[in-house]
Amino acid sequence: MAIASINPATGQVLRTFEPLADWQIEAKLRLAAETFPKFRKLAFADRARMMSKAADILEGEKETLGRLMTTEMGKTFRSAVDEAVKCASGCRYYAENAERFLADEVVQTTAKRSYIRYQPLGVVLAVMPWNFPFWQVFRFIAPGLMAGNVGLLKHASNVPQCALKVEDILLRAGFPQGAFQTLLITAQQVDAVLNDPRVAAATLTGSEGAGVQVGVSAARHIKKVVLELGGSDPFIVMPSANLDEAIETAVKARVINNGQSCIAAKRFIVADPIADKFESGFVSKMRALRVGDPMDPATEVGPLSTADAITSLQTDVQKTVGAGARVLTGGKPIDRPGNFYEPTVLTNIPKNSPAYREELFGPVASVFRVKSLDEAIQLANDTRFGLGASAWTNDPDERERFTNEIEAGMVFINKMVVSDPRMPFGGVKSSGHGRELGVHGAREFTNIKTVWIE
Repeated sequence: MAIASINPATGQVLRTFEPLADWQIEAKLRLAAETFPKFRKLAFADRARMMSKAADILEGEKETLGRLMTTEMGKTFRSAVDEAVKCASGCRYYAENAERFLADEVVQTTAKRSYIRYQPLGVVLAVMPWNFPFWQVFRFIAPGLMAGNVGLLKHASNVPQCALKVEDILLRAGFPQGAFQTLLITAQQVDAVLNDPRVAAATLTGSEGAGVQVGVSAARHIKKVVLELGGSDPFIVMPSANLDEAIETAVKARVINNGQSCIAAKRFIVADPIADKFESGFVSKMRALRVGDPMDPATEVGPLSTADAITSLQTDVQKTVGAGARVLTGGKPIDRPGNFYEPTVLTNIPKNSPAYREELFGPVASVFRVKSLDEAIQLANDTRFGLGASAWTNDPDERERFTNEIEAGMVFINKMVVSDPRMPFGGVKSSGHGRELGVHGAREFTNIKTVWIE
């Protein structure tokens, strides 16, 4: 079965690719394994020079790369260009800081000398999603390559051109053949690659089901794995918040990437005294969003990635409404070519409905009212996910309680959840384990080696 690149705004098939045959996969595995012993010995300065060149290419070709992302997965052109620039900043961050992050760490003991050395693990397989087709890859590969690992990419099947372009950028930046390779393979071929003894570790961003499969395979062969499996992120607004700013940000936080982001706010938890005003402003702004051609600079919400995504989202909305929820705006697909869905706000959401705890991947917001801080925290934690959380308050005690008591890998106060190369990114509970980005991301795929010299 061919791997297809389909424009989600039009339904047009752009290109098709045949999955790699077994012998082609073997050749790429062999090249990766042969490249690693040489690549790991390169000086940090050499790797940094290549990584900085990759940043130059990303910035210099940002509009071309943005157009590719937009036509292949539907994000707005403006946000796609921003994504290319963000990838460049991530490359530069690790080019400038990786040597410091991975330097020997001296520990005072009774030994003549004792320290921790961070050494690369080897070939790392990355299984990546389509929603940020460049950033998801670069936030793994920038620290990974700078640490001395080599990478294999199994990208989502609907963004094959983006996957190939990432490899092209790194080759043009000077990284040797075999340091990073794209594998155009199906999901059914992943297990054989991960099980290969030449693959030392894996990282996956995607669904719970895919995470379980990769996690089980990695555990079977005792391989390190980092999993980021999405979230049902709360966005909490308390009476002391700047309400106008909270409403403005709430809209952006829900429809970022056309609503298809693991860290997009999904559940809006609002204190009773301000709930009417928040709901009115939020619904008004969601209703006013311009949906359309993602290449149009005026468009604020583009299409969902696939026709199946529309079907899945509509099923969740219908089940939620059928269970008793009320639609404040939107609630259905838009009758036009492409995969477009109305910006939607739901309220009065029952516990037994998808919108109460699940991750609805599209421009659909769930609004809840709470009577107290305790209830807000309890509701925020009433999900199996624990990726990010945004809380809006100017009360110091409330800030401290949100920071301490929300079960999430990331808590943002008076700001929407974002990924930043300087800060670790990841979650707890069913949102996965391990961290990307920051100093922690640089060390995830290293052997943290204790050295003791008596």
